[in-house]
Amino acid sequence: MICVDDVSKKFEKKISKKENISFYADRNLSFCLKEGQILGILGPNGAGKTTLLRMLSGLMMPSEGKILIDGMSYLDKSREIKREIAFLSGSTKLYKDISPLELLEMCGEYYGVERDELEGRIHDIVKRFQMEDFLYQRIENLSTGQYQRVSIARCLVHNPKYYIFDEATSGLDVISSQIIIDFIKEEKKRGKGIIYSTHYMEEASSICDDILMIHHGEIMVLDKAKNILKKTSTDNLRDAFFALVSKEEK
Repeated sequence: MICVDDVSKKFEKKISKKENISFYADRNLSFCLKEGQILGILGPNGAGKTTLLRMLSGLMMPSEGKILIDGMSYLDKSREIKREIAFLSGSTKLYKDISPLELLEMCGEYYGVERDELEGRIHDIVKRFQMEDFLYQRIENLSTGQYQRVSIARCLVHNPKYYIFDEATSGLDVISSQIIIDFIKEEKKRGKGIIYSTHYMEEASSICDDILMIHHGEIMVLDKAKNILKKTSTDNLRDAFFALVSKEEK
């Protein structure tokens, strides 16, 4: 289980030689993700989603509060935690001069996967993401959809327990998007915990067990999609979000 307990992230920004300002990107966030659950993180640009995901993945430390992954803290068990997590950010970059196969082999070796086991995993991953036609091409020559499939594929090599996805299907064609959505549903069935940040609210409504809406770094609501719609008297999450923002600003 991933538990976020009263977490805040404060930043300092220098605006002149003599003056600094401080601000919170996230404030007093609390929630848990269970195994076999998909939690959707929704909010506009600048809401604090990316900062939250970076803290969950161990790239940033909270200014206040704590994050526990299966009872472990990044402060004490960083290496152990990162073996159980796969993080795909919206700005993930891959080595452009190698092939998808070489990348998967490199990632497997990095995580210490035994060679025989690694070959089997790569075979399954390639089939799962329909990568046969571009497995040996240079990554720099791949289409956007192919690139994203490779980027997610490298997250599977070490068989993580939790996935943290930031805009996994953004800008993709229908086929690539569906391959990724099907993969996420399959991983849920296998008992994996998935945190899924997206701007596509209809997509989140269809695959997520619970929805966390964040605005100005604070949680507006955390509930099942159907309950959020009922509370806001709306019929889609986009309208529900604006209804909550309007209520918050009154």
